[in-house]
Amino acid sequence: MSGRRRVLWLAKGLGRGGAEQLLLNCARHADTERYEIEVAYVLPYKDALVPALESAGVRVHCLGGAPGALWPLRLRRLIAGRRYDLVHSHMPIPAVAARLVAVGPRTPRLVHTEHNVWERYRTATRWANALTYRRNDAVVAVSHAVAATIARRRPDGGWVTVVHHGPDLAGAPEGPAARAAARGELGLPADALVVGTVGNLTAKKDQATLLAAFGLLRREHPSAALVLIGAGPLEAELRARAGAGVVFAGSRPDVPALLPALDVFTLSSRQEGLPVALMEAMTSGLPSVVTRVGGMPEVVDDGAEGLLVPPGDPAALAAALGRLAADEGLRERLGKAARERSRTFDTAGAQRAIEQVYARVLAR
Repeated sequence: MSGRRRVLWLAKGLGRGGAEQLLLNCARHADTERYEIEVAYVLPYKDALVPALESAGVRVHCLGGAPGALWPLRLRRLIAGRRYDLVHSHMPIPAVAARLVAVGPRTPRLVHTEHNVWERYRTATRWANALTYRRNDAVVAVSHAVAATIARRRPDGGWVTVVHHGPDLAGAPEGPAARAAARGELGLPADALVVGTVGNLTAKKDQATLLAAFGLLRREHPSAALVLIGAGPLEAELRARAGAGVVFAGSRPDVPALLPALDVFTLSSRQEGLPVALMEAMTSGLPSVVTRVGGMPEVVDDGAEGLLVPPGDPAALAAALGRLAADEGLRERLGKAARERSRTFDTAGAQRAIEQVYARVLAR
C-alpha cells in the first residue's frame, strides 16, 4: 500500500452511545499520515458527537434520512464522489446499504465492526445482514463472544479480528474533590452508598430488572441511591417503576466526570457486545456488578474485578449489590483490581489493530 488512503466510517447516528463514542476515541488516535478519515451518518437528529469529531480533524457527512428513505442513494453518490479506498461500517443497517451500493468500476474495500451478538437484531435485520455479509472484506468484533456469532456466517480463518477497544479518559477528574463535585452535580448526599449505571434506556439494557433489584437493596440499605445516566424510549416507563432514591440523570456529555460520584457500577443488560461504559467504570477504579452476557466476562472475572450475575434476575443482582454495599474493603479490593485490569484497555492500540486490518485488505 502506498500513499494516503481515504476511509469512510459509516454509522447510523452520532449520538452518545458506546459504539459512537468508540468512533470518536479512534479518530483521536488515527494515523493521519496513512489514512484520511471521514465519517457519514444517517440520522440527522443524532449528532451530539459531530462537533468533537470535527475538532479532531474529521470531515463529517450527514446523509439526512432514515431507513426506507433516500439516504442509501446519497451514500452511493458520496462513495462515488469522494472515491473512498475503504468503507468501514459500524451499524448493521448502514452496513447492508454500503454492501449494496458500493459497486462499480472503483469499488472500495468493505470492513465492518460488529458491536453486538446477532441474536440482538430483529429478524429483518438479521436476514439482510446474512444475505450481504460475505461482501465484507474483513470484520472486526468487539469481543470474542461477538466473534463467535460471526464465525457461523463464514468460518474461514483470518476473516474476523477481535479488538478490545478502550475508553479515552486521559485527564478525567478523580480523587475526593472530583467525588464531591460529581455528587454535588447529581444532587447526591456526601455519605450515601451510590450505585450507578450508564446506558440507553432500552429493553436490551434492562434497567427494569435493576430497579427491581435496587428496591430489594433498599430494604437492607435504606439510604442507598441509584443513578441512571442515559436516555431512551423506556424512560417514562422506568420512571413510573422507580421508587425512592433513584436519580435519572439523562444523557450526559460528562460521564467520566460523574463516575467519581459512584461507589459501585452496574449493568443489568440482557445482551451486550463489550460496553464502553463498563470499561470506563473500570478505568475509574470502580468495582462492578454486571450480567454474565456478551463480552463482559472477558474483562470482569467474578470475584476479581467485580461480580457476575445472571441476566433478568433481580434477586441475584440485589444480593451481589448488597455484598458490595456491606463491605467497603471488598469494594476497594475489586476497584483496585478493576483499575489494574483497565491498563490492558488501549484506545490507541485498538486503532492500530484496526489499521492493520485496513492495510491487509487494501493490499489485496
